[in-house]
Amino acid sequence: MVAVGTIIWLSSELMFFAALFASYFTIRSVSPDMWADNTALLNVPFASINTTILVLSSFTCQFGVFAAERGQVGRTGTLLQVNKWGLREWFILTYVMGAVFVGGQALEYAELIHHGVTIPHDGYGTMFYLTTGFHGIHVTGGLIAFLFVLGRTYVAKRFTHEQAVSAIVVSYYWHFVDVVWIGLFATIYLIK
Repeated sequence: MVAVGTIIWLSSELMFFAALFASYFTIRSVSPDMWADNTALLNVPFASINTTILVLSSFTCQFGVFAAERGQVGRTGTLLQVNKWGLREWFILTYVMGAVFVGGQALEYAELIHHGVTIPHDGYGTMFYLTTGFHGIHVTGGLIAFLFVLGRTYVAKRFTHEQAVSAIVVSYYWHFVDVVWIGLFATIYLIK
């Protein structure tokens, strides 16, 4: 039931991001010169690396889900034996990768603000910060969810089916956030 509810909620989130995409393309279509000037300031190689980190975190998250489905909370070998990692290790790695992504976004914001691209400056700045900012808020929400799942694994005396379902539901959300970012990345950084 929790998984179904999460999927329905993610559908509403999809509509929210669809509205942001529609706004982005609408304002872009009436101001192509503004877009050309501002997109030249984007650091595409840096954003590509940041995107790769976020996309790879989806894989580490899924490996954590596989471990949860096996009932393996923690690692059964040494820390360097990645093939013996459990839910905790994979989710901690996913958390770190997500945090690096958010930190990369913050660095990019600082660079763009330095170049005068701000929310009130023009329509481009408004749409750039709204789309990427709301996505960043969603990533931060996912990071908090990882902390809750990890906390439950340390507090609980034994790993239950409900905890595995929690890990699966958090993975749905994380994969959603990653897919939305791929669309945002393509729209903002690649389509000129």
